[in-house]
Amino acid sequence: MVIRIAELNSGIGGSTVYNDIEAPDDNVARPGDLLFAWSGSLTVARWHRPEAIINQHIFKVVPVDGRPQWLVEHALRDKLAEFRAVAADKATTMGHIQRRHLNEPVSIPGGAEARLIGPQLEALTDQVASFESENLVLAQTRDQFLPLLMSAKVTSRTSRTRSAGWSDAPESPNQSECQSRVSECQSRRR
Repeated sequence: MVIRIAELNSGIGGSTVYNDIEAPDDNVARPGDLLFAWSGSLTVARWHRPEAIINQHIFKVVPVDGRPQWLVEHALRDKLAEFRAVAADKATTMGHIQRRHLNEPVSIPGGAEARLIGPQLEALTDQVASFESENLVLAQTRDQFLPLLMSAKVTSRTSRTRSAGWSDAPESPNQSECQSRVSECQSRRR
């Protein structure tokens, strides 16, 4: 898959481009990576989907000098309004910023303050990642289960019976996979 601005803003859709070319590590996003769309909508996003190739209008943001990723993410989000103003001034078709704008200084908490708030922000970041993963599993389950309901291969009565205990109601294709995904999400919540 190729991550374009549309995938950052709206997720995978009918216009998503797929490609299996080998790309350098700088151009590959993996779950948890921080991405910055520097053209068009100017978006900061965490990537929670499987490994994918990054489009040329998106940077993978890699912290340096031992800075935690949450700190870099928040510093970048603080600069977004300024970046959007720069892009709006340049917009003829699609506004963008230049790499030099990313070299401008940003305000970040000092070492003691970062150490104090770091554990809480890391825990929140981990929780968001867990919720995003759960949302993806639930969306996949919905996408597999909904056609079965719409085609009457399974009914809402059957699905209620099955989800309550998966009794001996007739099994439909992919139903065990759907139940497995639901169980996986339920166990993550515990």
